[in-house]
Amino acid sequence: SQLGYMFVALGASAYSVGIFHLMTHAFFKALLFLAAGSVIMGMHHDQDIRNMGGLRKYMPYTWITFLIGSLALIGTPFFSGFYSKDSIIEAVEYSHLAGSGFAYFAVAAGVFVTAFYSFRLYFLVFHGEERFGKPHHAEHAGDHADEEVAQDHHHGLAPGHKPHETPWVVWLPLVLLAIPSAVIGYIVVEPMLYGNYFKDAIFISPEHAEGFLEMKEEFHGAFDMAFHSLLSLPFLLAMAGVATSWFFYMKRPDIPAAIQKRFQWIYTLLDNKYYFDRFNDWFFAGGTRGLSAYLGKFGDKFLIDGLIVNGSANLVGKISSVVRKFQSGYIYHYAFTMIVGVFVLLTIRNWFA
Repeated sequence: SQLGYMFVALGASAYSVGIFHLMTHAFFKALLFLAAGSVIMGMHHDQDIRNMGGLRKYMPYTWITFLIGSLALIGTPFFSGFYSKDSIIEAVEYSHLAGSGFAYFAVAAGVFVTAFYSFRLYFLVFHGEERFGKPHHAEHAGDHADEEVAQDHHHGLAPGHKPHETPWVVWLPLVLLAIPSAVIGYIVVEPMLYGNYFKDAIFISPEHAEGFLEMKEEFHGAFDMAFHSLLSLPFLLAMAGVATSWFFYMKRPDIPAAIQKRFQWIYTLLDNKYYFDRFNDWFFAGGTRGLSAYLGKFGDKFLIDGLIVNGSANLVGKISSVVRKFQSGYIYHYAFTMIVGVFVLLTIRNWFA
């Protein structure tokens, strides 16, 4: 989704904003990935969030850094992701290009969706009921393929065991990444977007620069930008996404279960990622395996080994078996052959003469 925001910035001719978001998202996205790895280690390699819950008190460093990364990801004011993400949304809003209205709707909707799924993960992992240390169940319709469920049984906390914080070599990088995830946007937003940071590396033609120039006029500092965004649509949508995920998965988890049951076919379609993985496995991977088997059977065994390598050897052997019949070892046979040859050559010569 963040790559999508970067490309939207390029479409709005806000190139420096796209690069700015690339930089800020490098910190909080790396933080979230490493924090997820820390959770997996603390859970003894269990990756199913339905087997987690309440990890906050067992993994305090991972919890607080994961929260910081999530707040940056959804564009919470004063966090790094806010300055770059909100600048992209603002660039689309000020853009005069065709289709900018739909683009603004798309990026605004993305704010809600990102906040919803990010904090759904956060709440299910770090808050609520402790669901670890229990036998894994596979009755979740459409949740996993059979082989994935089978693999899940080999990992996870044994009954009676608790999660644990990872060693300092794991959580220290989380802390170091959490710092720029929180403050780097505040520090560099002005020089990167409205200063002379890129110098002549980025040039925007005048007919496409109007929206960005309007953004520059409206900018009055990093603090003012964050403070005035507290009543903006993106911030309200982000908070709505957080509140919705909390209500659905902490307060009333029966609602998502009822929605899943009511719209089972949609749930199955989404859970299987529109069956793209199965199609790719069948068409691309399966096709490659089939082509490889055919080439191995026809190209390698039949063509190369059968005709070229073994075939040439067999051909030489057959020619040799024919030629060897003329090698009797008797001189009179060779003399007779020479006489016949001379006779044939003379006959041909006289014929054409």
